[in-house]
Amino acid sequence: MNINMEYNTSRQKLVLPEYGRNIQKMIEMAIAETDRDKRNRMAQAIIAIMGNMNPHLRDVADFKHKLWDHLAIIADFKLDIDSPYETPLLEKLREKPEIVPYNRHKIKYKHYGKTIEKLINEAIKMEDQEKKEVLIQMLANHMKKSYLTWNKEAVSDEQIFSDLNEISEGKISLNIQETRLAETKDILAKNKHRRTPIPRKK
Repeated sequence: MNINMEYNTSRQKLVLPEYGRNIQKMIEMAIAETDRDKRNRMAQAIIAIMGNMNPHLRDVADFKHKLWDHLAIIADFKLDIDSPYETPLLEKLREKPEIVPYNRHKIKYKHYGKTIEKLINEAIKMEDQEKKEVLIQMLANHMKKSYLTWNKEAVSDEQIFSDLNEISEGKISLNIQETRLAETKDILAKNKHRRTPIPRKK
């Protein structure tokens, strides 16, 4: 007895594979239906099935709209029905997305990041001297933590003060005798603790 096996490689390519071949066949049947009222009912039934395949998305805004768009796409825009939404334009779907420009701002010390540079600039502009000193102290400590996170080696407070002075273009100067930062060993211990995975309960 000869059995003809049908392989996926010989079948029509799925337009949106996440909906499966049965949905695509149903849509093809709806396209072939000559009675408009029947086509509309078939489309409504197909949309209901497509929605049931993703019940967790039912409360998501515009979910129904997306289903009708997918129906049109799978049908190759050949399904003439009364859709509750405007059918997406094929030309619009084929448009290439706009190129997202890369950030061209040069970061002198990448381990500190661009945000630190912005905060240092804000600290320079602060007029309240007391708040300014508190912010600078916090920034210096954060810079030390960032340095140790990326470099994982000891760093002196003098190095942090020097980097802070350079980033601020000489407008912020800290004295090692007057300013003390968090201890390197304490920061490394905290970093190690954060990286240690918590064992799962059996």
